[in-house]
Amino acid sequence: MSFSTILFVSALQWAALALIMAGAFLVQQRTGNSGFIDAIWTFGLGFVGIASSLAPVGSGDTSTRQLLVALLILVWSARLGSHIMRRSLTRVDDPRYGALIEGWGADARRELLVLAEKQAIVTVPLALSIFLAAHNPVPLLRFQDGIAVAIVLVAIAGEGLADRQLRDFIASPVKTGRVCDRGLWAWSRHPNYFFEWTFWLAFPLLAIDLGGGYAAGWFALLAPACMYWLLVYVSGIPPLEEHMVKSYGDAYRRYQAQTSAFFPLPPQAQ
Repeated sequence: MSFSTILFVSALQWAALALIMAGAFLVQQRTGNSGFIDAIWTFGLGFVGIASSLAPVGSGDTSTRQLLVALLILVWSARLGSHIMRRSLTRVDDPRYGALIEGWGADARRELLVLAEKQAIVTVPLALSIFLAAHNPVPLLRFQDGIAVAIVLVAIAGEGLADRQLRDFIASPVKTGRVCDRGLWAWSRHPNYFFEWTFWLAFPLLAIDLGGGYAAGWFALLAPACMYWLLVYVSGIPPLEEHMVKSYGDAYRRYQAQTSAFFPLPPQAQ
């Protein structure tokens, strides 16, 4: 696969994602609920990923690898998107976006649109990794392909478990003034983010040919690198932790002191 093909596919993916995120912005403006932005992003990336997986490249029938990658993205998008949508329907607004909108003041409408379109840009490495994994010409099933599928299953199950544990904690009548520190949340302050990042590790494994016959596959490494950067340093942990400290004060600071921020580790005794 040539570099010009990669650029062309990336441009098409960016155009589709830009339209999707413009739609997400319009939904937020109509409803006042920023949580729908992340739900639409998830479903949108799922749509672009499936389309990229099944897109014909050259001549030939759709391969088993293309079908597998499309299925993996479908399962991921359906589970995460439905979870975020269900959560958003029970909230007035997402606290991360709410803090940004408040800080932007009179410029909030313009800045939120810019943010949505920035999300489209930084999502391109994820969509590209899906395309590269699906169009790896090496036949299935290599050992590393099996590892990739196992990683996807563990990541989706782990993220689903973390989401359910948090949901059950929030619904508990004894949660007032407390921070969720049970189950996976005793090992990581953000286990859902950890498993989301883990999911994207699968696509380099599906895309890379260690025999050297598919050099383009190495670009798929951009997906986990980009997701780690976003979750740990940009739109994930920093704004959410700021909100949690404001909401729970010393209780959350104690939680921060004894629990790993991202990678699951045994809790530290206090």
